Amino acid sequence: MERAAGRAAALQRPRVILALLLLLALTCVMLLDGYLRAEVGGDQRVRTGASSSDVPDEVIDGGPILTFQGGQATTVSVPDKTIALTFDDGPDATWTPKVLKILEKYDVPGTFFLVGSMVSRYPDIVEDMVDQGNEVGVHTFTHVDLSYQSEARVTREIEQTQLALAGAAGITTTLFRAPYSSETDAIDNYSWPVYEKLGEDGYTSVFIDTDSDDWKRPGVSKIIEWATPEDGEGASVLFHDAGGERAQTIAALPKYIEKMKAKGYTFTTISGVMAEQRGTGAGAAPLQQGTSRLQAAHHRATGATLYEGKALIAAVAVAEWTVPALSAGLAVVGVAVLGRFGMMLLLARRHHRQRNRRRFSWGPPVTRRVSVIVPAYNEKECIANTLRSLAHSTHPIEVIVVDDGSTDGTAEIAREAARSLGMTDVRVIRQENAGKPAALNHGVRSARCDIVVMMDGDTVFEPDTVRHLVQPFADPAVGAVAGNAKVGNRSTVIGAWQHIEYVMGFNLDRRMYDLLRCMPTIPGAIGAFRREAVLDAGGMSEDTLAEDTDITIALHRAGWRVVYQEHARAWTEAPGSLKQLWSQRYRWSYGTMQALWKHRGSLTDRGPSGRFGRVGMPLVVIFQIVTPVFAPLIDVFTAYSMIFIDFRAALGAWLAVLGVQVCCAAYAFRLDREKYRYLLMMPLQQLAYRQLMYLVLIHSCVTALTGGRLRWQKLKRTGEVGTPAGTV
Repeated sequence: MERAAGRAAALQRPRVILALLLLLALTCVMLLDGYLRAEVGGDQRVRTGASSSDVPDEVIDGGPILTFQGGQATTVSVPDKTIALTFDDGPDATWTPKVLKILEKYDVPGTFFLVGSMVSRYPDIVEDMVDQGNEVGVHTFTHVDLSYQSEARVTREIEQTQLALAGAAGITTTLFRAPYSSETDAIDNYSWPVYEKLGEDGYTSVFIDTDSDDWKRPGVSKIIEWATPEDGEGASVLFHDAGGERAQTIAALPKYIEKMKAKGYTFTTISGVMAEQRGTGAGAAPLQQGTSRLQAAHHRATGATLYEGKALIAAVAVAEWTVPALSAGLAVVGVAVLGRFGMMLLLARRHHRQRNRRRFSWGPPVTRRVSVIVPAYNEKECIANTLRSLAHSTHPIEVIVVDDGSTDGTAEIAREAARSLGMTDVRVIRQENAGKPAALNHGVRSARCDIVVMMDGDTVFEPDTVRHLVQPFADPAVGAVAGNAKVGNRSTVIGAWQHIEYVMGFNLDRRMYDLLRCMPTIPGAIGAFRREAVLDAGGMSEDTLAEDTDITIALHRAGWRVVYQEHARAWTEAPGSLKQLWSQRYRWSYGTMQALWKHRGSLTDRGPSGRFGRVGMPLVVIFQIVTPVFAPLIDVFTAYSMIFIDFRAALGAWLAVLGVQVCCAAYAFRLDREKYRYLLMMPLQQLAYRQLMYLVLIHSCVTALTGGRLRWQKLKRTGEVGTPAGTV
């Protein structure tokens, strides 16, 4: 058994790793998308009014193009009657193509200083830009003021932008313009070291002579006026092709070009200005439509830079597709989750009122003896407590303990406990280890009564549990009854989390499904069946790991009614460690998927027996598989919003959802008459326990999709759940 469990665990490890890799990939995509939107850290600082005592006077008073030749700072001015048209903050999906169309129409080259995050999002625009013969430069990756950043951050901002350019257009560039920069006389002591370092690395820093201030949207005439240099002087002129609404820029640009050409001005790139200053004349040629020219500032990207750039563009494309898709999924999941809460509250309230009316009755009281079947495998810690609780039953019972090949003396302990308790109608049946379904089937075949109650070997009943549990059988249409399972070992954090889950999730769900007449599961810890119904259905099946769900659906399809009896309470020992909890919930979720797939034919069942397929199957798939699988989107987007968008708004939304859940839980606790103090654990449960359940379900889905098989796994028991009186 241990070796088999070890082999099963070894086979599951790759699927666990795959599930974790899927979550890691999603996290990386979200982080990349947030970083591309330049909202990481929210650093919007812009330095103003700093001293410039360390900046050489010849730089402050020089031209707009700053180079470091031989380690010496040198500036270059734009020649007279020449315009170097520059654009900042692009590319933009709306405005940049319009700017390019205007430049192409007038055969005017432009120099675009691009934000790396935008390049990676719109690589096709950059490729068209370069193919048309325009020049590009680096405007950092996230548009931050570099004077506030560390040297490592500055390097990263430049390198990432170069990678984006390499991936988009297959080039790198030697041109640089810092965000929030203007004329050279604005260089201060904080930004000067940045320019010196970039100059040492071979970059040419570009400033402006004339600013259109189009970002202020002052009107077309003002933009043209402010962008016009004094008569006859050359200028590096600044426009913007992104960063906001640029309709005025688009309207002003053709008029500006026509005006300057009428005055005898020529247009060139920054490289053209530098070439003319050197006397080579290169770089100032007019554009030729449909051709591609490599500007002097551009270099072909090769080797690792090219491939890393293409990988970056591909990753961004995935993120650009994934995040909107996840956003749409989030809306659907949010509606489904809130809809489920609303449905549970409404139907649970109606169920409680209906079942607790004084006039409500299933029919004549059921007083005949019933058989209680206790399957047990190595339950030496718990079996005595289980029998002790049954000894106080107020309803006549026979007890059948089916020892499924235990190796710890469970059978002997059960016999001794029965003798010491004076229980004369207890039978202990031993069989070779064959699994829980086989043990239950053995018990059903051996039962002398027409109603069989099934319970786990680690569960204890209250004195009135069996009596309450069997009363619905007064209705001849009822084939099975689900009891109210409760966590007995709730003193630990893990136990308290499961206690909340049992009361809020399982029992509210059962009330809802009961009213809709499509109960999907009779819990293994406490359930009752008509013996003939179980035998007619072929007994407890070994086809799935959720034999309780399997038999419940089978009874629905056979035309039996399955109901929930909230007053029949059982106290069970929940897993005491995260490892055991994972094993149990993994088996539950995977077994449920197996059972649903096995009974997929119920979707086409007709008549009363088809109600589960018409109502129950869709609800279980939506609420217990699809919605929980995608429910992590709520937490992922909450974290995403806190980091990249608005921390307070995201926290407020998360607290609002938590408030809805607390209200649902509080109502469930009220119905079950539980103590509210456990609700104090809900925030921590949402942060930790719920994430574990997500991983379990994702792991189960991966196993199901890859065709994996899972064996029964025995959980370690402590026997700490004693008589009911000691647990409340």
